[in-house]
Amino acid sequence: MATRAQVLVPVAIAAVIIGAVGVFTIPSDSKLAEVKFSKGTVKIDDIVLNVQIAETDAQKIRGLMFQNEIPYDQGMIFVFDQEQVIPIWMLNMQFPLDIIWFDSNGNVVHIEKNIQPCKSAVETVACTVKNADGKQAKYVLEVTSGFLDKYKISQNSKLQIISI
Repeated sequence: MATRAQVLVPVAIAAVIIGAVGVFTIPSDSKLAEVKFSKGTVKIDDIVLNVQIAETDAQKIRGLMFQNEIPYDQGMIFVFDQEQVIPIWMLNMQFPLDIIWFDSNGNVVHIEKNIQPCKSAVETVACTVKNADGKQAKYVLEVTSGFLDKYKISQNSKLQIISI
């Protein structure tokens, strides 16, 4: 029978290798300490948010990675050309998020609350990807965890794009 060390050492090595491969396959412009995002404004129900806009593939991959927690009047909106299943991962996040998926008409299609970051190589391997339960969306909004409860955002809420 294998000892605990004989089992855990290969698993740990595999986790580090997979984590390293994941980091090396991220596009180089999304690895930079400062990725530039356009700014815009959106409104959910009566709540106005200043948002960073993730439009390019590199911006979408980078997202809010490595950023410090943002205030409740800020967020990041991911904009896609058409409605599709949009997975979100929490790699290298520094704080938990509430995430809302919207269709092209600004209707909520899915909500996830208090999604925790994945910071270590081992967590990266097991990091859960949220994909709105397979529902299609055109926009994804990431806000600091607690936003949804604080402002009573629900499945009946509506996104209005003011400027992006």
